[in-house]
Amino acid sequence: MQRKPFYTILYVQVLAAIIAGVLLGHFAPQAAVALKPLGDLFIKLVRMIIGPVIFCTVVTGIAGMQDMKKVGRVGGKALLYFEAASTLALAIGLLAAHVIAPGKGFNVDPSTLDARAVSGYAAQAAHSDGIAGFIAHVIPETFAGALVQGDILPVLLIAMLFGTALALMGESAASVTNLIETLSKAFFRIVRMVTSLAPIGAFGAMAFTIGRYGIVSLLPMLKLIGAFYLTAFLFVVVVLGIVARLCGFSLWRFLAYIRAELLIVLGTSTSEAALPQLMDKLERLGCPRGVVGLVVPTGYSFNLDGTNIYMTLAVLFLAQATNTHLSFAQQLTLLLVTMLTSKGSTGVTGAGFITLAASLSVVPTVPVSAMVLILGIDRFMSECRALTNIVGNGVATIVVSAWEGELDRTKLAMALGNEEQVRGDSRSPGMREKAAIDRERSFTNDLIR
Repeated sequence: MQRKPFYTILYVQVLAAIIAGVLLGHFAPQAAVALKPLGDLFIKLVRMIIGPVIFCTVVTGIAGMQDMKKVGRVGGKALLYFEAASTLALAIGLLAAHVIAPGKGFNVDPSTLDARAVSGYAAQAAHSDGIAGFIAHVIPETFAGALVQGDILPVLLIAMLFGTALALMGESAASVTNLIETLSKAFFRIVRMVTSLAPIGAFGAMAFTIGRYGIVSLLPMLKLIGAFYLTAFLFVVVVLGIVARLCGFSLWRFLAYIRAELLIVLGTSTSEAALPQLMDKLERLGCPRGVVGLVVPTGYSFNLDGTNIYMTLAVLFLAQATNTHLSFAQQLTLLLVTMLTSKGSTGVTGAGFITLAASLSVVPTVPVSAMVLILGIDRFMSECRALTNIVGNGVATIVVSAWEGELDRTKLAMALGNEEQVRGDSRSPGMREKAAIDRERSFTNDLIR
Protein backbone atom coordinates (compact mmCIF):
# COMPACT_ATOMS: atom_id res chain seq x y z
CA MET A 1 0.00 0.00 0.00
CA GLN A 2 1.40 3.40 -1.01
CA ARG A 3 1.99 5.75 1.90
CA LYS A 4 0.44 9.21 1.81
CA PRO A 5 2.77 12.20 1.40
CA PHE A 6 3.75 13.47 4.85
CA TYR A 7 2.29 16.93 4.21
CA THR A 8 -1.21 15.44 3.83
CA ILE A 9 -1.16 13.91 7.34
CA LEU A 10 -3.36 15.87 9.76
CA TYR A 11 -0.98 16.04 12.72
CA VAL A 12 1.83 17.29 10.45
CA GLN A 13 -0.45 20.04 9.12
CA VAL A 14 -1.56 21.04 12.64
CA LEU A 15 2.04 21.12 13.89
CA ALA A 16 3.10 23.30 10.94
CA ALA A 17 0.12 25.59 11.60
CA ILE A 18 1.05 25.99 15.27
CA ILE A 19 4.65 26.90 14.38
CA ALA A 20 3.43 29.37 11.75
CA GLY A 21 1.03 30.89 14.28
CA VAL A 22 3.79 31.37 16.85
CA LEU A 23 6.06 33.04 14.27
CA LEU A 24 3.30 35.35 13.01
CA GLY A 25 2.27 36.25 16.56
CA HIS A 26 5.84 37.13 17.48
CA PHE A 27 6.84 39.10 14.38
CA ALA A 28 3.48 40.63 13.39
CA PRO A 29 1.36 40.78 16.57
CA GLN A 30 -1.29 43.17 15.22
CA ALA A 31 -2.01 40.99 12.20
CA ALA A 32 -1.97 37.88 14.43
CA VAL A 33 -4.54 39.27 16.87
CA ALA A 34 -6.89 39.92 13.94
CA LEU A 35 -6.86 36.16 13.19
CA LYS A 36 -8.67 35.31 16.45
CA PRO A 37 -11.95 34.49 14.61
CA LEU A 38 -10.26 31.55 12.84
CA GLY A 39 -9.72 29.75 16.14
CA ASP A 40 -13.10 30.76 17.55
CA LEU A 41 -15.01 29.59 14.48
CA PHE A 42 -13.27 26.21 14.45
CA ILE A 43 -14.11 25.64 18.12
CA LYS A 44 -17.73 26.64 17.42
CA LEU A 45 -17.88 24.10 14.59
CA VAL A 46 -16.66 21.35 16.93
CA ARG A 47 -19.04 22.33 19.74
CA MET A 48 -21.88 22.33 17.22
CA ILE A 49 -21.37 18.59 16.68
CA ILE A 50 -20.46 17.50 20.24
CA GLY A 51 -24.06 17.23 21.48
CA PRO A 52 -25.36 14.98 18.66
CA VAL A 53 -22.22 12.81 18.75
CA ILE A 54 -22.51 12.20 22.50
CA PHE A 55 -26.26 11.60 22.27
CA CYS A 56 -26.01 9.03 19.46
CA THR A 57 -22.96 7.27 20.95
CA VAL A 58 -24.44 6.93 24.43
CA VAL A 59 -27.92 5.92 23.23
CA THR A 60 -26.67 3.18 20.89
CA GLY A 61 -24.11 2.04 23.47
CA ILE A 62 -26.63 1.63 26.29
CA ALA A 63 -29.32 0.21 24.00
CA GLY A 64 -26.82 -2.41 22.87
CA MET A 65 -25.91 -3.39 26.45
CA GLN A 66 -29.44 -4.64 27.24
CA ASP A 67 -28.40 -5.31 30.85
CA MET A 68 -29.11 -2.19 32.94
CA LYS A 69 -27.00 -3.52 35.81
CA LYS A 70 -24.04 -3.31 33.45
CA VAL A 71 -24.73 0.38 32.77
CA GLY A 72 -24.70 1.14 36.47
CA ARG A 73 -21.60 -0.99 36.98
CA VAL A 74 -19.66 0.83 34.24
CA GLY A 75 -20.75 4.22 35.59
CA GLY A 76 -19.77 3.27 39.13
CA LYS A 77 -16.34 2.04 38.06
CA ALA A 78 -15.78 5.20 36.04
CA LEU A 79 -16.66 7.49 38.96
CA LEU A 80 -14.47 5.45 41.32
CA TYR A 81 -11.52 5.79 38.96
CA PHE A 82 -12.21 9.51 38.42
CA GLU A 83 -12.22 10.23 42.15
CA ALA A 84 -8.98 8.31 42.74
CA ALA A 85 -7.18 9.98 39.82
CA SER A 86 -8.50 13.48 40.69
CA THR A 87 -7.50 13.20 44.34
CA LEU A 88 -4.03 12.02 43.35
CA ALA A 89 -3.66 14.90 40.87
CA LEU A 90 -4.67 17.44 43.53
CA ALA A 91 -2.23 15.96 46.04
CA ILE A 92 0.60 15.95 43.48
CA GLY A 93 -0.06 19.62 42.69
CA LEU A 94 0.09 20.41 46.40
CA LEU A 95 3.33 18.45 46.82
CA ALA A 96 4.94 20.10 43.77
CA ALA A 97 4.12 23.56 45.13
CA HIS A 98 5.98 22.74 48.37
CA VAL A 99 8.97 21.11 46.67
CA ILE A 100 9.48 23.64 43.85
CA ALA A 101 8.06 26.68 45.71
CA PRO A 102 7.52 28.73 42.52
CA GLY A 103 6.16 31.77 44.39
CA LYS A 104 8.96 32.04 46.92
CA GLY A 105 10.87 35.30 46.71
CA PHE A 106 8.20 37.36 44.92
CA ASN A 107 7.32 39.26 48.13
CA VAL A 108 4.22 40.89 46.63
CA ASP A 109 2.21 43.28 48.80
CA PRO A 110 -1.49 42.40 48.23
CA SER A 111 -2.51 46.01 48.88
CA THR A 112 -0.62 47.12 45.77
CA LEU A 113 -2.55 44.78 43.45
CA ASP A 114 -5.40 45.99 41.27
CA ALA A 115 -8.23 43.50 41.70
CA ARG A 116 -10.39 45.04 38.96
CA ALA A 117 -8.74 42.88 36.31
CA VAL A 118 -10.02 39.69 37.96
CA SER A 119 -13.29 41.02 39.35
CA GLY A 120 -15.27 39.35 36.55
CA TYR A 121 -13.89 35.89 37.38
CA ALA A 122 -14.49 36.43 41.10
CA ALA A 123 -18.07 37.54 40.40
CA GLN A 124 -18.79 34.44 38.35
CA ALA A 125 -17.39 32.26 41.12
CA ALA A 126 -19.39 34.10 43.78
CA HIS A 127 -22.66 33.60 41.91
CA SER A 128 -22.15 29.86 41.76
CA ASP A 129 -24.98 27.96 43.47
CA GLY A 130 -22.71 25.20 44.76
CA ILE A 131 -23.59 21.52 44.55
CA ALA A 132 -27.35 22.11 44.34
CA GLY A 133 -26.89 24.54 41.45
CA PHE A 134 -24.56 22.11 39.71
CA ILE A 135 -27.09 19.28 39.94
CA ALA A 136 -29.90 21.58 38.77
CA HIS A 137 -27.77 22.61 35.80
CA VAL A 138 -27.40 18.96 34.74
CA ILE A 139 -31.18 18.66 34.28
CA PRO A 140 -32.23 20.62 31.16
CA GLU A 141 -35.42 22.64 30.90
CA THR A 142 -36.56 20.58 27.90
CA PHE A 143 -35.39 17.44 26.11
CA ALA A 144 -34.30 19.39 23.03
CA GLY A 145 -32.90 22.17 25.20
CA ALA A 146 -29.98 20.00 26.27
CA LEU A 147 -28.84 19.63 22.65
CA VAL A 148 -29.35 23.34 21.99
CA GLN A 149 -27.40 24.60 25.03
CA GLY A 150 -24.27 22.65 24.14
CA ASP A 151 -23.38 21.56 27.70
CA ILE A 152 -22.09 18.01 27.99
CA LEU A 153 -23.73 16.73 31.18
CA PRO A 154 -27.37 17.55 30.25
CA VAL A 155 -26.85 15.80 26.90
CA LEU A 156 -25.37 12.82 28.71
CA LEU A 157 -28.37 12.65 31.07
CA ILE A 158 -31.03 12.63 28.33
CA ALA A 159 -28.97 10.18 26.28
CA MET A 160 -28.74 7.77 29.22
CA LEU A 161 -32.51 8.01 29.83
CA PHE A 162 -33.29 7.52 26.13
CA GLY A 163 -30.83 4.64 25.74
CA THR A 164 -32.20 2.95 28.88
CA ALA A 165 -35.75 3.25 27.55
CA LEU A 166 -34.75 1.66 24.24
CA ALA A 167 -32.95 -1.17 26.05
CA LEU A 168 -36.02 -1.90 28.18
CA MET A 169 -38.27 -1.90 25.09
CA GLY A 170 -36.21 -4.69 23.54
CA GLU A 171 -36.83 -5.76 19.93
CA SER A 172 -39.70 -3.32 19.44
CA ALA A 173 -37.18 -0.46 19.58
CA ALA A 174 -34.73 -2.03 17.12
CA SER A 175 -35.78 0.28 14.26
CA VAL A 176 -35.17 3.40 16.39
CA THR A 177 -31.80 2.07 17.55
CA ASN A 178 -30.78 1.35 13.94
CA LEU A 179 -31.84 4.86 12.91
CA ILE A 180 -29.74 6.45 15.64
CA GLU A 181 -26.83 4.18 14.66
CA THR A 182 -27.09 5.50 11.10
CA LEU A 183 -27.28 9.09 12.37
CA SER A 184 -24.19 8.41 14.48
CA LYS A 185 -22.22 7.40 11.37
CA ALA A 186 -23.38 10.56 9.62
CA PHE A 187 -22.33 12.77 12.53
CA PHE A 188 -18.91 11.14 12.72
CA ARG A 189 -18.51 11.78 8.99
CA ILE A 190 -19.22 15.45 9.73
CA VAL A 191 -16.59 15.27 12.49
CA ARG A 192 -14.00 14.13 9.94
CA MET A 193 -14.98 17.01 7.66
CA VAL A 194 -14.68 19.55 10.48
CA THR A 195 -11.40 18.04 11.68
CA SER A 196 -9.83 18.70 8.29
CA LEU A 197 -10.09 22.42 9.18
CA ALA A 198 -8.08 21.93 12.38
CA PRO A 199 -4.84 23.42 10.95
CA ILE A 200 -6.66 26.68 10.14
CA GLY A 201 -8.21 26.83 13.62
CA ALA A 202 -4.93 26.01 15.36
CA PHE A 203 -3.09 28.64 13.30
CA GLY A 204 -5.57 31.38 14.18
CA ALA A 205 -5.79 30.49 17.88
CA MET A 206 -2.02 30.23 18.39
CA ALA A 207 -1.30 33.40 16.40
CA PHE A 208 -3.79 35.32 18.56
CA THR A 209 -2.38 33.97 21.83
CA ILE A 210 1.22 34.93 20.99
CA GLY A 211 0.21 38.20 19.33
CA ARG A 212 -2.01 39.26 22.23
CA TYR A 213 0.15 38.24 25.18
CA GLY A 214 3.60 37.91 23.61
CA ILE A 215 6.31 35.38 24.35
CA VAL A 216 8.09 38.02 26.46
CA SER A 217 5.17 38.03 28.91
CA LEU A 218 6.14 34.48 29.90
CA LEU A 219 9.56 35.39 31.27
CA PRO A 220 8.61 36.93 34.68
CA MET A 221 6.44 33.93 35.55
CA LEU A 222 8.60 31.27 33.94
CA LYS A 223 9.13 29.45 37.23
CA LEU A 224 5.40 28.88 37.78
CA ILE A 225 4.84 27.85 34.16
CA GLY A 226 7.81 25.48 34.30
CA ALA A 227 6.63 24.01 37.61
CA PHE A 228 3.15 23.38 36.24
CA TYR A 229 4.32 21.84 32.96
CA LEU A 230 6.88 19.67 34.78
CA THR A 231 4.31 18.47 37.34
CA ALA A 232 1.73 17.69 34.66
CA PHE A 233 4.35 15.87 32.58
CA LEU A 234 5.42 13.75 35.55
CA PHE A 235 1.79 12.96 36.37
CA VAL A 236 1.15 11.75 32.82
CA VAL A 237 4.41 9.81 32.48
CA VAL A 238 4.61 8.31 35.97
CA VAL A 239 1.04 8.00 37.28
CA LEU A 240 -0.82 7.42 34.00
CA GLY A 241 2.15 5.45 32.69
CA ILE A 242 1.92 3.02 35.62
CA VAL A 243 -1.87 2.75 35.19
CA ALA A 244 -1.39 2.02 31.48
CA ARG A 245 1.25 -0.61 32.25
CA LEU A 246 -1.06 -2.32 34.75
CA CYS A 247 -3.77 -2.27 32.09
CA GLY A 248 -1.44 -3.90 29.57
CA PHE A 249 -0.67 -1.17 27.04
CA SER A 250 2.06 1.39 26.39
CA LEU A 251 1.25 4.99 27.27
CA TRP A 252 3.79 6.24 24.72
CA ARG A 253 2.15 4.23 21.93
CA PHE A 254 -1.23 5.58 23.00
CA LEU A 255 0.05 9.17 22.91
CA ALA A 256 1.40 8.54 19.41
CA TYR A 257 -1.99 7.10 18.43
CA ILE A 258 -3.84 10.30 19.47
CA ARG A 259 -1.09 12.73 18.40
CA ALA A 260 -3.37 14.58 15.96
CA GLU A 261 -5.93 15.20 18.73
CA LEU A 262 -3.20 16.34 21.12
CA LEU A 263 -1.93 18.88 18.58
CA ILE A 264 -5.47 20.17 17.99
CA VAL A 265 -5.82 20.68 21.75
CA LEU A 266 -2.41 22.38 21.89
CA GLY A 267 -3.38 24.77 19.14
CA THR A 268 -6.87 25.64 20.41
CA SER A 269 -6.26 25.46 24.21
CA THR A 270 -9.44 23.45 24.76
CA SER A 271 -9.83 19.70 25.08
CA GLU A 272 -13.40 19.94 23.75
CA ALA A 273 -11.96 20.60 20.29
CA ALA A 274 -10.87 16.95 20.10
CA LEU A 275 -13.69 15.24 22.02
CA PRO A 276 -15.58 13.71 19.05
CA GLN A 277 -12.35 12.52 17.42
CA LEU A 278 -11.16 11.00 20.71
CA MET A 279 -14.41 9.04 21.10
CA ASP A 280 -14.11 7.70 17.56
CA LYS A 281 -10.48 6.66 18.04
CA LEU A 282 -11.15 4.94 21.36
CA GLU A 283 -13.84 2.80 19.71
CA ARG A 284 -11.41 1.84 16.96
CA LEU A 285 -8.84 1.09 19.67
CA GLY A 286 -11.02 -1.71 21.05
CA CYS A 287 -13.13 0.03 23.71
CA PRO A 288 -16.86 -0.85 23.50
CA ARG A 289 -19.17 1.95 22.41
CA GLY A 290 -21.19 1.87 25.63
CA VAL A 291 -18.10 2.41 27.78
CA VAL A 292 -16.77 5.17 25.51
CA GLY A 293 -20.15 6.91 25.54
CA LEU A 294 -20.37 6.87 29.33
CA VAL A 295 -16.75 7.47 30.36
CA VAL A 296 -15.51 10.17 27.98
CA PRO A 297 -18.36 12.73 28.34
CA THR A 298 -18.53 12.17 32.12
CA GLY A 299 -14.76 12.49 32.36
CA TYR A 300 -14.89 15.94 30.78
CA SER A 301 -16.61 17.15 33.95
CA PHE A 302 -15.35 14.74 36.62
CA ASN A 303 -11.86 13.69 35.52
CA LEU A 304 -9.88 16.88 34.91
CA ASP A 305 -6.39 15.86 36.04
CA GLY A 306 -4.68 18.89 34.50
CA THR A 307 -7.14 21.33 36.08
CA ASN A 308 -6.73 19.63 39.47
CA ILE A 309 -2.93 19.95 39.39
CA TYR A 310 -3.25 23.60 38.35
CA MET A 311 -5.71 24.42 41.13
CA THR A 312 -3.61 23.42 44.13
CA LEU A 313 -0.33 24.53 42.55
CA ALA A 314 -1.72 27.97 41.66
CA VAL A 315 -3.26 28.60 45.08
CA LEU A 316 -0.03 27.76 46.89
CA PHE A 317 1.94 29.87 44.39
CA LEU A 318 -0.25 32.88 45.21
CA ALA A 319 0.16 32.20 48.94
CA GLN A 320 3.95 32.02 48.57
CA ALA A 321 4.09 35.12 46.35
CA THR A 322 2.12 37.20 48.88
CA ASN A 323 3.89 35.64 51.91
CA THR A 324 0.57 34.24 53.14
CA HIS A 325 1.01 31.33 55.53
CA LEU A 326 -1.40 28.42 55.12
CA SER A 327 -1.67 25.96 57.97
CA PHE A 328 -1.89 22.22 57.36
CA ALA A 329 -5.62 22.35 58.18
CA GLN A 330 -6.14 25.12 55.62
CA GLN A 331 -4.25 23.16 52.98
CA LEU A 332 -6.35 20.08 53.73
CA THR A 333 -9.48 22.23 53.43
CA LEU A 334 -8.17 23.53 50.12
CA LEU A 335 -7.70 19.96 48.91
CA LEU A 336 -11.28 19.03 49.83
CA VAL A 337 -12.74 22.21 48.34
CA THR A 338 -10.91 21.89 45.04
CA MET A 339 -12.20 18.30 44.75
CA LEU A 340 -15.66 19.89 44.50
CA THR A 341 -14.97 23.15 42.63
CA SER A 342 -13.06 21.36 39.88
CA LYS A 343 -16.09 19.18 39.07
CA GLY A 344 -18.09 20.55 36.17
CA SER A 345 -15.17 22.65 34.92
CA THR A 346 -14.95 21.82 31.24
CA GLY A 347 -11.97 22.00 28.91
CA VAL A 348 -12.93 25.52 27.82
CA THR A 349 -10.29 28.22 28.13
CA GLY A 350 -10.87 30.33 31.27
CA ALA A 351 -12.94 27.77 33.18
CA GLY A 352 -9.90 26.85 35.31
CA PHE A 353 -9.46 30.50 36.27
CA ILE A 354 -13.08 30.75 37.45
CA THR A 355 -12.80 27.61 39.58
CA LEU A 356 -9.56 28.99 41.02
CA ALA A 357 -11.46 32.09 42.14
CA ALA A 358 -14.12 29.85 43.71
CA SER A 359 -11.43 27.96 45.66
CA LEU A 360 -9.81 31.17 46.92
CA SER A 361 -13.15 32.39 48.22
CA VAL A 362 -13.22 29.38 50.58
CA VAL A 363 -9.62 29.96 51.76
CA PRO A 364 -9.93 33.73 52.35
CA THR A 365 -6.43 34.08 53.83
CA VAL A 366 -5.11 34.17 50.23
CA PRO A 367 -6.37 37.44 48.66
CA VAL A 368 -8.42 36.98 45.49
CA SER A 369 -6.71 40.09 44.12
CA ALA A 370 -3.49 38.02 43.92
CA MET A 371 -4.99 36.24 40.91
CA VAL A 372 -3.93 39.25 38.84
CA LEU A 373 -0.37 37.87 39.09
CA ILE A 374 -1.24 34.90 36.88
CA LEU A 375 -3.95 36.46 34.72
CA GLY A 376 -1.52 37.19 31.88
CA ILE A 377 -0.06 33.69 31.75
CA ASP A 378 -3.21 31.66 32.39
CA ARG A 379 -3.77 31.32 28.65
CA PHE A 380 -0.35 29.68 28.26
CA MET A 381 -1.09 27.21 31.06
CA SER A 382 -4.52 26.32 29.65
CA GLU A 383 -2.82 24.29 26.89
CA CYS A 384 -1.14 22.07 29.48
CA ARG A 385 -4.38 21.71 31.46
CA ALA A 386 -6.29 20.66 28.34
CA LEU A 387 -3.58 18.23 27.17
CA THR A 388 -3.41 16.52 30.56
CA ASN A 389 -7.20 16.33 30.73
CA ILE A 390 -7.61 14.64 27.34
CA VAL A 391 -4.83 12.11 28.01
CA GLY A 392 -6.35 11.33 31.42
CA ASN A 393 -9.80 10.72 29.92
CA GLY A 394 -8.39 8.53 27.16
CA VAL A 395 -6.52 6.36 29.66
CA ALA A 396 -9.59 6.24 31.93
CA THR A 397 -11.74 4.87 29.10
CA ILE A 398 -9.28 2.09 28.33
CA VAL A 399 -8.95 1.27 32.05
CA VAL A 400 -12.72 1.01 32.59
CA SER A 401 -13.04 -1.10 29.42
CA ALA A 402 -10.36 -3.48 30.73
CA TRP A 403 -11.84 -3.46 34.23
CA GLU A 404 -15.17 -4.43 32.70
CA GLY A 405 -13.45 -7.22 30.75
CA GLU A 406 -14.56 -5.89 27.35
CA LEU A 407 -11.38 -4.37 25.95
CA ASP A 408 -10.57 -5.90 22.55
CA ARG A 409 -6.87 -6.66 23.05
CA THR A 410 -6.29 -7.58 19.40
CA LYS A 411 -7.69 -4.25 18.19
CA LEU A 412 -5.67 -2.47 20.88
CA ALA A 413 -2.43 -4.14 19.79
CA MET A 414 -3.08 -3.46 16.11
CA ALA A 415 -4.03 0.18 16.67
CA LEU A 416 -0.98 0.85 18.84
CA GLY A 417 1.33 -0.93 16.43
CA ASN A 418 2.26 -3.83 18.71
CA GLU A 419 2.80 -6.29 15.88
CA GLU A 420 4.54 -8.85 18.09
CA GLN A 421 1.50 -9.14 20.34
CA VAL A 422 -0.81 -9.37 17.33
CA ARG A 423 1.23 -12.22 15.84
CA GLY A 424 1.31 -14.00 19.20
CA ASP A 425 -2.43 -13.57 19.68
CA SER A 426 -3.26 -14.78 16.16
CA ARG A 427 -1.70 -18.20 16.69
CA SER A 428 -4.49 -19.61 18.84
CA PRO A 429 -7.93 -18.03 19.49
CA GLY A 430 -8.32 -20.16 22.62
CA MET A 431 -4.98 -19.14 24.05
CA ARG A 432 -5.71 -15.50 23.11
CA GLU A 433 -9.00 -15.57 25.04
CA LYS A 434 -7.38 -17.22 28.06
CA ALA A 435 -4.55 -14.67 28.08
CA ALA A 436 -7.04 -11.81 27.86
CA ILE A 437 -9.02 -13.17 30.82
CA ASP A 438 -5.83 -13.55 32.84
CA ARG A 439 -4.84 -9.96 32.06
CA GLU A 440 -8.25 -8.63 33.12
CA ARG A 441 -8.10 -10.58 36.40
CA SER A 442 -4.57 -9.38 37.09
CA PHE A 443 -5.54 -5.80 36.34
CA THR A 444 -8.66 -5.96 38.56
CA ASN A 445 -6.61 -7.45 41.44
CA ASP A 446 -4.03 -4.67 41.09
CA LEU A 447 -6.79 -2.03 41.28
CA ILE A 448 -8.32 -3.63 44.36
CA ARG A 449 -4.93 -3.80 46.10
